[in-house]
Amino acid sequence: MADIPSPVTRPRQALGLGAGRVKDTLLSRSVVAPIAAVIVFLILWELLVWANGWPDYVMASPSDLPPAYASYWDLFLVMGWQTLWRTVVGLAVAVVFGVAVGMIMGFSRTMRDALYPLLVGFNAVPKATVVPIVALLFVGAHDFNTVLIAFMISFFPIAVSVSIGLSTLEPEYRDILRSLGASQATIFWKIALPKTLPEFFGALKVAVTLAFIGTNLMEIVSPHGRGLGALFDSGKTNSDYPLMFAVLIALAFLGIVLYYIVVALEKTFAGWAERSPT
Repeated sequence: MADIPSPVTRPRQALGLGAGRVKDTLLSRSVVAPIAAVIVFLILWELLVWANGWPDYVMASPSDLPPAYASYWDLFLVMGWQTLWRTVVGLAVAVVFGVAVGMIMGFSRTMRDALYPLLVGFNAVPKATVVPIVALLFVGAHDFNTVLIAFMISFFPIAVSVSIGLSTLEPEYRDILRSLGASQATIFWKIALPKTLPEFFGALKVAVTLAFIGTNLMEIVSPHGRGLGALFDSGKTNSDYPLMFAVLIALAFLGIVLYYIVVALEKTFAGWAERSPT
């Protein structure tokens, strides 16, 4: 009877290899460097407050934040979720609308010349002045208002990046594919879309933080505000500085999480464009 070959990698060996990969990932520079930077930032912040002798009603220190989280952990969970889902929905709408507008401007020079002044003028208007107008225009529709402001403040970089990526497409590629009988749709999927992905993800990283700004502007200004912005406003009303700074750190954490989700998507769909620094 013929010998049955043993498997190349036994379960225990596979488990060891998997654990080794996880260890290498956790100890990689991309993980250790940002964590070290955050620790240094918190230490410097603590030293700054200690050196100036500021009480917590003037400037909260990192050591003041854990009691605030412990006292209001249920509010942080509920309001943090409210802020997060509104931001994600506003960002998703901004991606759809921004990509559509960017494609229109990228493929048509006439539309690009017509729409760019409108987009630039709209983006130049401080969104803090638009928030009260939207809040009064749609009184009581807080979820809609918040998503709308998150969308309005974050779609501009996406539209511009997609437009630039498509408008700077080398005409030689288009001519070669056309000579081979390729349709406009084929040219878009094979050449234009991959060419635009690096610019798109670069703009999406910026749009993530802008969407959070829009969400919290509405949550703070709106009389029916809910979310971390409303919790921050409550801390301001009660002069609870540790709570206010705890909200800011929570917002920063959510922004970092969304940012790294975008980074993971970028590595998946546009990792070929990344160049290692020399």
